[in-house]
Amino acid sequence: MKEAVSSKSAPAPIGPYSQAVDAGAVYCSGQVGVNPETGDLEEGIVAQTRRAVSNLEGVLAAAGLGLDNVVKTTVFMADLKEYAQMNEEYSKHFSAPYPARSTVQVSALPKGARVEIDAVATR
Repeated sequence: MKEAVSSKSAPAPIGPYSQAVDAGAVYCSGQVGVNPETGDLEEGIVAQTRRAVSNLEGVLAAAGLGLDNVVKTTVFMADLKEYAQMNEEYSKHFSAPYPARSTVQVSALPKGARVEIDAVATR
């Protein structure tokens, strides 16, 4: 059994996908640094990372979870030269035991974003 999870605290999907799907574990779609109230992309890697994590928090809250429930993330970056800045901001939002994580550079992200983060969380 699976159920879509939706939150107004994160941008609406821009395609045929759910913000998250609860199938026992909660699988969150990638979030970029778009402010859900304005639809504008935040400026710079640090602000975009902060907003992407905040958007994930909103989706997780709609499923009754928080960042402490996250067991795995994937970070997609437009430029790995910004890794240290992204990592410093990311580290402010997660605590030990930290989620497992993969970080990859991609050629482009939606809306020209610098970073996109997805997550898997458990109860």
